[in-house]
Amino acid sequence: MTLRSMTFSLADSGLFVEAPGGGARLGDLPLIVLVGVTGVGKSTALNALEQPHWRVLPDRRDLTDAVMILPLAGRAVTDRQERFALSARYRQAHPGGMAQALGELWALDTVASLVFDGLRGLAEVRYAAEQFPTWRFVNLHAPDLTRVRRLLGRADSFDGVSGNARFQTTDLYAELAALDGIEAVFSPPQRLELAGLVGEGHTPAEIVAKTRIVLSERRHYDPAAAGAYLAGLDARRVLDLDTAALDPQQVAKRLRDWLRDWL
Repeated sequence: MTLRSMTFSLADSGLFVEAPGGGARLGDLPLIVLVGVTGVGKSTALNALEQPHWRVLPDRRDLTDAVMILPLAGRAVTDRQERFALSARYRQAHPGGMAQALGELWALDTVASLVFDGLRGLAEVRYAAEQFPTWRFVNLHAPDLTRVRRLLGRADSFDGVSGNARFQTTDLYAELAALDGIEAVFSPPQRLELAGLVGEGHTPAEIVAKTRIVLSERRHYDPAAAGAYLAGLDARRVLDLDTAALDPQQVAKRLRDWLRDWL
C-alpha cells in the first residue's frame, strides 16, 4: 500500500498546495468554519448545510492526514492520542495549526460558498480570525460529560485508542480517577456518573477510551478559551450554538437563519 492510497488526494478534492490557474487562496474566500472538539455536534451542523449553494471541503481529519500526519509519520496513523501528538509537533513549526494550513491552500471551485469542519482551540481560532477577515465561525460546544456519551453512542472506528481491547478492571471509578488530567475536567460526581455508564450497556474499556479522548483533546485544544475569544469578535462573524441545549432541528434552524442574513 502506498502513502497516496492511505489517504485522500488534495488535488482530487479540488484543493492544491500551490496556486492553480484560475484558483483562489482559501484565506481570501468567504469561508464558513465550524469550531468545536469531538462530540459537539458538527455532523448535525453539516447536515443542515447540505444545499446546492454550499460546498463542504474535505474535513479536518482528511486535511490532517495530508498536511500533518503523513509528512511527519510517513504512514497512516489511526490512534487518536498519537495523532494529537503529531499535530502538536506540526504546530511547533506552524503556530496557526490547521487554520494556517487551510488558509494557505488553493481551490479551483470558488463559486459555491465553502464550509470547513473544523478548527479547534484558541491558537487556531485566533490565527484564523486575525489572518483571514472574510472567514465566519460557527462555535459548537457541549459539556464534556455529554461529549463522552456521544462518543460512546456513535461507534466511529476513528475513536480508537491503543490498548483498548486489553483493558480490564474491577474498579472503573479508580481507573477513571487515575487518568492523566481528569481532575481538571471531571469532578468526583461526574466521574461517578462516567463509571455508572456501564449500566447503559457500555464496557469499562469503552468508557475509559472515550474519556481519554476527551481529556487528550482538552490538553491540546481548550474549547472554553476558543469560545471566549470568539465571543469577543464582531457578532456578525460568529454564531454560538450550545448543542446540549438545542436539539438537532433547532441547531439546523439557527444555522440556516444566520446564514440567510448575509448570503
